[in-house]
Amino acid sequence: MKILIYGINYTPELTGIGKYTGEMGAWLAKNNNKVDVITAMPYYPNWKKADNYKGKLWFKEHVAKATVKRCPLYVPENVTGSSRMIHEFSFLLSSFFYWFPTFFNSYDVIITPYPPLIIGIWPWVYKLFHPKTIWVFHIQDLQVDAARELGLIKNKKLLAALTKIELFWLKKATYVSSISTGMKERILSKGVPEKRYIMLPNWAETDYVKPLSRAESLRAELGIDPDKKVVLYSGNLGEKQGVDMIIDAALELKDQTDILFIIAGEGASKVRLMEYAAAKNLNNIRFLALQPYNKLASFLAIADVHLVLQKKSAADLVLPSKFMSILSAGGVAVVTAEPNTSLYELVDTHQVGFICEPENLAAFVTTVRHVLQTDCNDVSAKARLYAEKHLSIDSILNRFSQELSN
Repeated sequence: MKILIYGINYTPELTGIGKYTGEMGAWLAKNNNKVDVITAMPYYPNWKKADNYKGKLWFKEHVAKATVKRCPLYVPENVTGSSRMIHEFSFLLSSFFYWFPTFFNSYDVIITPYPPLIIGIWPWVYKLFHPKTIWVFHIQDLQVDAARELGLIKNKKLLAALTKIELFWLKKATYVSSISTGMKERILSKGVPEKRYIMLPNWAETDYVKPLSRAESLRAELGIDPDKKVVLYSGNLGEKQGVDMIIDAALELKDQTDILFIIAGEGASKVRLMEYAAAKNLNNIRFLALQPYNKLASFLAIADVHLVLQKKSAADLVLPSKFMSILSAGGVAVVTAEPNTSLYELVDTHQVGFICEPENLAAFVTTVRHVLQTDCNDVSAKARLYAEKHLSIDSILNRFSQELSN
């Protein structure tokens, strides 16, 4: 098939939508498809253009057999609602440079990872001229619902307008896909027929991210005492995660000198979180940068406990992608999730972690302390087994590719 991927995030971004979209593009190209990508300069999650892309405008490169067409965009230093809108619209406008000639080419499939919301505009125009092309609107994050329920946008008229735009894309796309059953239920409730829905969960590279011993971990390289019990949060530092609670937990457990909290990642809230921790004068917490992907397995192996956090209001709006790698590594996770959500059901049904009520500091501290005192080898083995059975990139994308072909 001839496939076009249009999204604002792509390889070499290490987390979130860019990671999965890049891996999808590489897999599709490797499996006898011609893959073109229209995307932006890499900037996420630290909201800075990657050094080797600075000063570049429009250019093409080949990444894992896919032809990647890069576009310049505005990246704000201070991420707010308004600056983020300018950021997204700058990509919409700059990507027209590649879309204009694309309108005169034929593709079998167009895949648009969402968010951002503007991602549907050029594919919709393209479909007016190429009605037989399959358009897959792939939802990684229900952006408008999240903005409403997390209180990120309070203007009711603006929310109503954004909701109408989202519903328009859901109606016009050939298929709508998402990454969890909870998101599926929300999407179907918006009027998408089940026959137009495709389940496309996030995956883990199970052949690469494997369980490793503490001796094989990055503890020595990072200067971490081998006797410390490490509680690790690794991923995006944004508003949906509620990472502040880790710092509050470190304060509660400051007298247990054998416990070290590590927050590794980038994001809009990182500076604020570091200032918050500094104000508490804590010596049992460290902030680290994201580690290179080729060190992911050995980095995850530093942890005795992994943290997968979500605020209550973010339930089933997103599914933390970092959890897939934790499962693949056989990690033992404390997961904040409410009953009847996809995340809760996954952990509870398969017994692949420890569940804690979101935004409940006392329960969170109690759970972390309990896990650190418990033999968790059985949970670790179940986590790895679940990853091997359900999270293989080959099985997930083979099934997706077959659905498109049929």
